[in-house]
Formats: sequence, structure tokens, C-alpha cells
Amino acid sequence: MSQRLSLSATILLALAVALGLYFAFAAVQGPSGILRRIQIESETVELSVQRDKLKSEVQEMQNLTRRMSDEYLDLDLLDEQARKVLGFTRADEVILR
Repeated sequence: MSQRLSLSATILLALAVALGLYFAFAAVQGPSGILRRIQIESETVELSVQRDKLKSEVQEMQNLTRRMSDEYLDLDLLDEQARKVLGFTRADEVILR
């Protein structure tokens, strides 16, 4: 004795399978899916590296600015910067190009 599904049960089963496939696809490929999460984590790592690089550049610039300030004047740095901007050299210097 074989049992056959009625038409409404077949439609319900097909609809359930289709919804299951849709939600599975959305879980993997959707805007909040697994692949998007991996992409966001990768971007986070790249941006963290870029942020750390920029922080070190800012610290370097703050150090140079402090060394050129009125409270703390580094004469060697001042001499280096002035000669770089003005293009001057001393008589005892050798310039390599």
C-alpha cells in the first residue's frame, strides 16, 4: 500500500525546501552572512595596520614639533632643517648626490 502526498502537502514541502535554501544562501552570501563577516574582519586588520602606521607618523611629527618649539629647541635639528630649506652647506661638508 503506497501513500501519496496530496497536492497541498507537496506544495508545502516545496515551499519549505525553497525557504530553507533561501535562508541558507542568505546566511552565507547575504549582507550579514559569513562571507561578509570574513571580508569585514580582513578590512579591520588592514585598517588597524594603517592606523598604527599613522600613529607612528603622528608621534614622529609631534616629536619634531616639540624639538622645534620655544620650550625645547634642538639646535642640530634647527640647523638641519634650515640648511635643507635654504640649500646651504658648510665648507667642511661633502655632498653626495
